[in-house]
Amino acid sequence: MSESTTTKSRQPVRHGIHTTRKSLLDGHSTVTGHVLDVLGAIRATDPEIGAYVEVAEARALREAEAADRLLAVLGPAAFRDRPLLGSTVSVKDLIQTESLGTRRGSLLPNRREPADAPSVARLRAAGAIVVGKTTTSEYGWSASTVSRVCAPTRNPWAYDRTAGGSSGGSAAAVAAGMCTVSLGTDGAGSVRIPAAFCGVVGFKPSYGFVPYVPPCPERLSHVGPLAQSVADVAELMKVLAGPDGRDPDSAGVRSAPGRAAGPLRIGWIEFPGTSAPVRDVTEGVLPVLAALGHRVERVEVPFSDPYGALVDILAAADAHGTAPEDDARCDRGRLAVVRYGRSLGAAAVARAEDTRLALRIRLAAVMDSYDLLVMATVPIEPFAAEAIAPPWAADPAELRWLAWSPATYPFNLTGQPALSLPVGLTPAGLPVGLQLVGRVGDDGLVLRTAERVEAALGLALAPPGRPPEGK
Repeated sequence: MSESTTTKSRQPVRHGIHTTRKSLLDGHSTVTGHVLDVLGAIRATDPEIGAYVEVAEARALREAEAADRLLAVLGPAAFRDRPLLGSTVSVKDLIQTESLGTRRGSLLPNRREPADAPSVARLRAAGAIVVGKTTTSEYGWSASTVSRVCAPTRNPWAYDRTAGGSSGGSAAAVAAGMCTVSLGTDGAGSVRIPAAFCGVVGFKPSYGFVPYVPPCPERLSHVGPLAQSVADVAELMKVLAGPDGRDPDSAGVRSAPGRAAGPLRIGWIEFPGTSAPVRDVTEGVLPVLAALGHRVERVEVPFSDPYGALVDILAAADAHGTAPEDDARCDRGRLAVVRYGRSLGAAAVARAEDTRLALRIRLAAVMDSYDLLVMATVPIEPFAAEAIAPPWAADPAELRWLAWSPATYPFNLTGQPALSLPVGLTPAGLPVGLQLVGRVGDDGLVLRTAERVEAALGLALAPPGRPPEGK
């Protein structure tokens, strides 16, 4: 990359949940000091990256001071009911918050109640401090962060490239050290795609494991965390998971019985369109999996591409949620999808749902043969920051706006847990993510396996100018 397109040299802070906790208990830092560091990183870095739409500076500092008083009184016992005490979190601008506006990446008014969604309320109750809302495309429609609300979010590894989306602001904020962790949403890859592009961990849990309030009618959307490490994602899931009466799909969710993370039967898949740089990085993980004792088998993509069904389900839902009188204020790209959705008949939507059902049945059968499926999260490197997709998929009227990420959206249709793990850099210095997919309910197995792969790789990825953890 040329000097003009790489990130400028700066060294913002980088805190994980566990390192923050240790620093607080050892007396090396205070919660207020940590929050001031993060707010300083936002002021220094975000004008060039554009990950935040709003920062909650005053409230974050008040909560930090209160946390310091609590620690002074209780000491280590303060963490007993507050495992995230002092950790800073950003929240994607699709998720409702009571103290910050939720614009949903749109000029359209948000008439939803300004109350914390269950996921945000659980993080606050666990001691996390919300520092701001992060960027998204309008209603999360595209896997980018291009919207009419603010400038596109830029990748911390290369400012001319996209951070991905639609949780691009969340991934960029974590990668650039502008929060400890972030909360995103994933309807077709929207947590995992930006995690892969920005070199962080992104997890889409089994459908319903984390309540999504208000629920989405397409029943594709998951709330999921992004962090610098698998351990931090696992820590967040202990807080986030569990039913809520406002999301009926969360009521009957159960985790699978705990199983050891090895040796496992792993199906290795390469999706069409995988670039040579991405292939070279991901295949470098094969010896690591073998050294961990896993049996890896290369398999052809074991199902037909369900992209047409995905488009019809998403377009129908977007059309349902957008009145014709709102068209003038809609994102132009999303409006093309909305208008297509208005043209769909009931039979087309029923066919799409039939495809979803067939995919669930097919992948359930595939998972009888494998404990996990593993593949590149995204087959390509990040495209231009101002684009919604690679050039061949960038015209919304052609309805291919998500077709370039064939490894992510199938697992929204099935509801399976899927995690993107950073596993290296391309020759251009851009991160590559490896995706691990488990059976519905096998979230623990996915997390444990990813953590062991992460430890075996021993990578300390940080965008140019940022020091690795502990340096």
